[in-house]
Amino acid sequence: MDMNEIKEIFFQECEEQLAELESGLLKMNDGDHDPETINAVFRAVHSIKGGAGAFGLDDLVAFAHVFETTLDCVRSNKLEPGPEVMKVMLKSADVLADLTNAARDGGSVEPSRSSSLVKELEALANGELPQASAPAPVAATPKPAAKAAPAPSDDSGFQPIPFSFDDDFGGAPAVTAQTFDVSFKPRRELYAKGNEAALLLRDLSRIGEMSIHCDMDSLPPLDDLDPEAAYFSWKVQITTEKGEEGIRTVFEFAEWDCDLEIKLHEETKDAPVGEEPPMIPVPFDLSILDGAGEDTVAEAVDAAETASNVVKLAAGAAKHEKKETPAAAAAAAAAAAQNNNAAGQTIRVDLDRVDRLINLVGELVINQAMLSQSVIENDNNGTSSINMGLEELQQLTREIQDSVMAIRAQPVKPVFQRMSRIVREVADMVGKSIRLVTEGENTEVDKTVIDKLAEPLTHMIRNAVDHGIESPEKRAAAGKDPEGTIKLTAKHRSGRIVIELVDDGAGINRERVKQKAIDNELIAADANLTDEEIDNLIFAPGFSTADKISDISGRGVGMDVVKRSIQALGGRISITSRPGHGSTFTMSLPLTLAVLDGMVVTVAGQTLVVPLTAIVETLQPEAQNIHSFGANQRLISIRNSFCPLVDVGRILNFRNTQANPIDGVALLVESEGGGQRALMVDAIQGQRQVVIKSLEANYTHVPGIAAATILGDGRVALILDVDAVVSASRGQSLKQEMSLAVAG
Repeated sequence: MDMNEIKEIFFQECEEQLAELESGLLKMNDGDHDPETINAVFRAVHSIKGGAGAFGLDDLVAFAHVFETTLDCVRSNKLEPGPEVMKVMLKSADVLADLTNAARDGGSVEPSRSSSLVKELEALANGELPQASAPAPVAATPKPAAKAAPAPSDDSGFQPIPFSFDDDFGGAPAVTAQTFDVSFKPRRELYAKGNEAALLLRDLSRIGEMSIHCDMDSLPPLDDLDPEAAYFSWKVQITTEKGEEGIRTVFEFAEWDCDLEIKLHEETKDAPVGEEPPMIPVPFDLSILDGAGEDTVAEAVDAAETASNVVKLAAGAAKHEKKETPAAAAAAAAAAAQNNNAAGQTIRVDLDRVDRLINLVGELVINQAMLSQSVIENDNNGTSSINMGLEELQQLTREIQDSVMAIRAQPVKPVFQRMSRIVREVADMVGKSIRLVTEGENTEVDKTVIDKLAEPLTHMIRNAVDHGIESPEKRAAAGKDPEGTIKLTAKHRSGRIVIELVDDGAGINRERVKQKAIDNELIAADANLTDEEIDNLIFAPGFSTADKISDISGRGVGMDVVKRSIQALGGRISITSRPGHGSTFTMSLPLTLAVLDGMVVTVAGQTLVVPLTAIVETLQPEAQNIHSFGANQRLISIRNSFCPLVDVGRILNFRNTQANPIDGVALLVESEGGGQRALMVDAIQGQRQVVIKSLEANYTHVPGIAAATILGDGRVALILDVDAVVSASRGQSLKQEMSLAVAG
């Protein structure tokens, strides 16, 4: 693995750490002051700083160091995470993310932006901890921090030799060496994660002269020894100019998996300032790992290696003797289970590989369907062994497909977290106080849907902040909380994911919207529209209610692009609004863009697939249940209630006249926001799982059609867009939608 690959892994891990940082800070901002939450936030920044130091990313290390110092004040209860503090913390997380992206993509972050936040972070730490400001100027200054993080770079194998020109050229004043007593006891987790005590002691020797003692008193008899436990501990006395922070830097990736105690040596405490405390250091030669070194220290480090050898010997003895005490067996089993969980939880896989696998499984489904079709056509009785084998193959294929699709399923949490930053930035730009509340962040959906959902959701969030929610003064005058609220929720419903964006703003001014639509010749001046139809006018191309052009879109600006983006995903978007109380945008999207369960039907000689998740039931219409309504509308009576009957062939212009309902089959469907409708088709061929092929990517958008698929006999079948057909039955013409699609 070359350095570029290692660096790429580092940036991938940074994304995870930044997500953890954002999540923790948002919890703290909502009043969660649990020490575990605060520690998770601190560890995220700490890990980013440590990794960045290994690659010489000085700007990132410097900012992360100041950020970490302030977080440490919060962690030690010296700084109260109040609203003003959390505001600075959240801004700092944004800058840290931008610095990380700049380091990865080769860009840059405006220096004034980061420097101003550095001053704010320093002020927070110094204002709450005046006693800590004098001894820790380096910790609060970004540039020296970039030089003070050498520990991660030691992985290169080179032996750095400290060399300073300060005394010769009158630079920084000389730093007095101090002596510390270090107690280091590894826990089981340290070895399970691949760390090694001998290597940590080697790195510690590089920052000063030290003497070391290995305590082996806890080592049990061989029969009782747990091969994966940690029994040794070390007591170290080290004299260094790096201070306690330098010692902790050595253990920064192992601090959570060991018992570490660092104390200033007693003689050092009593020594006059500026004088060297008396001590007789035992030299620690770096060459011990190559087989040579001073006897005293070599014996101590050999003890660390002996621990590993004793563990291996114990494991071998257990295998040969085939006997162990129940306690040791239980401990070994628990350790093995813990190791398996730690090592086997996740695996990084290139997304292209998963995509290729999904495509291959999709082709496998199609070929399996074709093979089954051929056997059925040639096997009249349907009892041959080949037919039975194909049924088992069909079941296995379905299980494989479900398993592969589960690999791509990811929670919407990353997208929702990104929206919180957008809310903060836009709210600051327009001088508003807005809080984002999220629910259902762990709702899983196909990664392709998540990737394509970010852009339209971003646009809607910006509109809600800029024009949906009023200014604090207007909200106060209306008797509202000056702080506005935007609620973003995700949930599963009928095999789809439904995302709602709710704001408690002023709502839609319907009179203004209707007048704008008339002025733009989108509707006739005498058009009689319902409130819902007026609200949905904002999705018309070119519609805008903004009085002036600004960097932030007005409500409605570009909303036709949002609608097309959602439709391209096979989804629908609708809006409901209460003037004075806010608006609700509802997006309904498929869980996956790869497969779906569908009902294959015939309409006017054409084969269509109706998504099974939209079908409530199927029924055979009877003459006494069919009723006329108006000029050309028909209703069907279902259990003492009336439901509109929609001729799919007529809506899609497959035929010019309406078919006789008695000769067909009715599919009772439920659409998002459209209630129930009975779709009339000529016949049902059967139910099957189909592989979705994008029609828009290979041809163009066809109103009323969501996508296409390949059937078992090799024919292409169109997948019906139930919501579009229901909308058309309510008076919205598919011809008009077609002209808009062509114009777009």
